[in-house]
Amino acid sequence: MNADQLKGHLDLLLLSILEAGPLHGYALIEELRRRSEGAFALPEGTIYPALHRLERLGHVSSRWSDATGRRRREYMLSDSGREALRTKAAEWRAFSGAIESVIRRIPWPIPA
Repeated sequence: MNADQLKGHLDLLLLSILEAGPLHGYALIEELRRRSEGAFALPEGTIYPALHRLERLGHVSSRWSDATGRRRREYMLSDSGREALRTKAAEWRAFSGAIESVIRRIPWPIPA
């Protein structure tokens, strides 16, 4: 998947991964790759700036941990991050549903 296709959706993906619990950056990258079956095999240079931006916005907090003798920064979802996740997920569902309706040539909203 190319980077342009991912623009505007990375925050939703990261918040969704962190909803399950705290993760250090590399584990988050691996979980994103696993959940997407390899479609989102993103480099650290894409993920860490996004995590730092989410932290500045207050959606994510972080702390240092000493797991397996290595110091790692662990990221976790904040209350404002949970709210942002709900909002972004609803926006995504509406957007993707509208796209799907155009592709399949059926009226929006798609009947259940």
